[in-house]
Amino acid sequence: MKKYLAIIAVFAAACTPAENGTKPVIEDDSAPTDNAAAAGKAADLKVHAFDCGRIGMLDLALFSSNGEYEGRENKAADMCFLIRHPEGDLMWDAGLPDSFHEQEEGVTNGPFHLSVPTTLASQLEGAGVAPGDIEFFSISHSHFDHVGNAAMFAGSTFLIDKDERAHMFRDEAREEETFGLVAPLENAETIEFDGDYDVFGDGSVMILAMPGHTPGHTSLQLTFSDDKTVLLTGDLYHLIESREKRIQPTFNTDKEQTLRSMDRFEALAAETGAQVVIQHSLEHMKALPAKFNSPN
Repeated sequence: MKKYLAIIAVFAAACTPAENGTKPVIEDDSAPTDNAAAAGKAADLKVHAFDCGRIGMLDLALFSSNGEYEGRENKAADMCFLIRHPEGDLMWDAGLPDSFHEQEEGVTNGPFHLSVPTTLASQLEGAGVAPGDIEFFSISHSHFDHVGNAAMFAGSTFLIDKDERAHMFRDEAREEETFGLVAPLENAETIEFDGDYDVFGDGSVMILAMPGHTPGHTSLQLTFSDDKTVLLTGDLYHLIESREKRIQPTFNTDKEQTLRSMDRFEALAAETGAQVVIQHSLEHMKALPAKFNSPN
């Protein structure tokens, strides 16, 4: 897929370069938290759902390793989220670069038509939050459409699965034209984890290990004070149909690992009665309130 993404490099060049020297990486190798047994009552959460870009999938066949989507196209959302917790804020994913907003007709490159109708910066301003005030930043994975504005949060503590961090900063990745999008994160204050990660220590915001799309791909579980749950998929699924039929893209790093992650995700969804939000589903984006304290 990377051969189609050279256009991103033009916009990545505008990102803040990494500073010399590195800040320490704190490794968290504690055992994964049992979500069903999170201690105490979850804190009150306020969630902002942001429109972080649109993706025209002009060759949907890339997103089905079994040929299911041959000859089809799809219009996709690119959602990212601000989770406000009494102990701090978490920005989850960073969409396409805000600089795409300057291209009124969007940008077509290979099998993708990319556009940003509303900048993330303006949506954060509308929420009354400055990027520099956000304590934590995390990504479901390091593909270009989830890290487009990562430089905006280089001053936050970067929460990342250890395998994903190794993947995004490997030698081969450094040679890719999109590396400039993530380069500012390399020297950010970082917490690496192996398995699930409880962001605030009360079970309300759980980063869940769901590898396979990339080596350290994650999803996010939000548990509200009324015990309702939302599961944000990252790119475990791209379409509603992908979830129904267990379809995965041709470019996933590990097919069997993906299937195991799907099994785990569905077990959690059934156990908690969660509302599942597929982050690339336009239908899900349109149905989700821009701000909510609990799922619908």
